[in-house]
Amino acid sequence: MATDNNRFQAIISHCKEYGFVFPSSEIYDGLGAVYDYGQWGSELKKNIKDYWWKSMVQLNENIVGIDAAIFMHPTTWKASGHVDNFSDPMIDNKDSNKRYRVDHIIEAKADELEAAGHTDQAELLLKEMDSLLAENNFDGLKTLIENNKIVCAISGTSNWTDVRQFNLMFSTEFGAISSDDPEENKIYLRPETAQGIFVNFLNVQKTGRMKIPFGIAQIGKAFRNEIVARQFIFRMREFEQMEMQFFIRPGTQKQWYEHWKAARMEWHLSLGIAADKYRFHDHVKLAHYADAACDIEYNFPIGFKEVEGIHSRTDFDLKAHQEYSKKKMQYFDNDIDEATGKPYGNYVPYVVETSIGVDRTVMMVLSEAYEEQDLSTDEKKDSRVVLKFPVKLAPIKLAVLPLVKKDGLPDIARSIINDCKQKFRCFYEEKDTIGKRYRRMDALGTPFCVTVDYQTKEDNTVTIRYRDTMQQERVSIDQIIAIIQQEL
Repeated sequence: MATDNNRFQAIISHCKEYGFVFPSSEIYDGLGAVYDYGQWGSELKKNIKDYWWKSMVQLNENIVGIDAAIFMHPTTWKASGHVDNFSDPMIDNKDSNKRYRVDHIIEAKADELEAAGHTDQAELLLKEMDSLLAENNFDGLKTLIENNKIVCAISGTSNWTDVRQFNLMFSTEFGAISSDDPEENKIYLRPETAQGIFVNFLNVQKTGRMKIPFGIAQIGKAFRNEIVARQFIFRMREFEQMEMQFFIRPGTQKQWYEHWKAARMEWHLSLGIAADKYRFHDHVKLAHYADAACDIEYNFPIGFKEVEGIHSRTDFDLKAHQEYSKKKMQYFDNDIDEATGKPYGNYVPYVVETSIGVDRTVMMVLSEAYEEQDLSTDEKKDSRVVLKFPVKLAPIKLAVLPLVKKDGLPDIARSIINDCKQKFRCFYEEKDTIGKRYRRMDALGTPFCVTVDYQTKEDNTVTIRYRDTMQQERVSIDQIIAIIQQEL
């Protein structure tokens, strides 16, 4: 629970300074909890999505992908339960007119207690909160806030309203003609990507001739009207999800739930992040569709927070869409049931879901990669900021740097770029001293730098520098691609 706010703020500043993440519409003073990805942030984000897609779709013969529309028929969200149930407990401070999510202000108080060394009190507070949330005990939540003297960050007072629910879906009008009835043309921006998979279950199953168990994956935008969106790109109003719904035979959900818990943790560890930076957190209060659920949490500078959720969704979604659409959402299973000796026949499949936030994964990778290093010696003071990205995720794989801007060295550097850029993302720079250029590449997380110098003209070799160790070695130009591809 302990946090490192200075480190967190340093990462945010670094992201803006080096072209990873910008506040959206910044020239107009920005828009709350909305961010734009810059030139290197968009590359990092794409690499993360590509790596997830490859591991989830390309390497699994029984998982395929789709790309469903953001706009969906409004009855979709009635069937899914979002119209009636997609809300968070909120509370307002009467003096500042500031609205807060109840769990956020209680968690912030727990962080304060933890920082002050009162770990037992902090854990007890969170345990009481989880219990009250599971019971939907709003009066109890308000009492908990008052008893712990939780105050508004703006007014400094504890003059609170009652706790009440607030629906998180954005709505808009669909169509060119306005209506006197605001509900007639009302449509929602999707709050999750999963429903686009469920409504296409039979389309994919039949056209793909898919046999249970099989999965459908999707990467896409979702939108939630978070009242208290905060913590940089961790919680935003417009965000991106990587989700996979795995359709299974009823009665096998526990087995597959455990399978995907293990598989998804293995994926996270494949990023080179130590196992002690992760933990599973089982849900105390289950969503209306689930019979089991847990989060994979990473230890951010702001503490352990959810990155990915694994949920056993039962047959709730397909049955609900079957009920509301009046269309059968069944699968005919001709495999033999050993208990009866007969085919399983028609049934509505159960589902195990894995859902990971793209933006949260970007923030996780940045948090893990960011290092401030003191390289001072007795002779001089020196330091660097480096992003130690896994090579497969680094926005730039190779920087090619001519030692000087003359004598044909830039031409050789350009030739190397032209040979390499078909294989991976490259970057050319000739401005500033070679030392400053190395530091800039470190700050961008570039794992390999190649320097072209006068010796290159004599023997066709270059100096390759390794980001993490800063070691340098002389290699032939025709070895560069092989060295980098080996790391990839």
